[in-house]
Amino acid sequence: MIVVSNTSPITNLAAVGKLLILQQLYSSIIIPEAVFRELTEVEHPVPGTEEVQTCDWIRTQQVANQALVTSLKQELDAGEAEAIALQCRVGKFPSFKITTDM
Repeated sequence: MIVVSNTSPITNLAAVGKLLILQQLYSSIIIPEAVFRELTEVEHPVPGTEEVQTCDWIRTQQVANQALVTSLKQELDAGEAEAIALQCRVGKFPSFKITTDM
């Protein structure tokens, strides 16, 4: 199963020391480049910063459909937009997207 995550599930679980739950449930997760940037290109590290840089079970993947990302960014932030676009790309396989945004 392919699992795509945006930023908030990673930061929320890392903040309470439970990020490994994702690995236990799914073995690995994919994050788009925008999520990686949201977690690493910050003045002060946030929960999950170290993990996305060091954990081999969190993989970063580039989004191919930039037109979809541009459209989604009219209503969403970059990480959420790229996560949705990436999930649509891998959606031909059994997959789903983890989010806390509703």
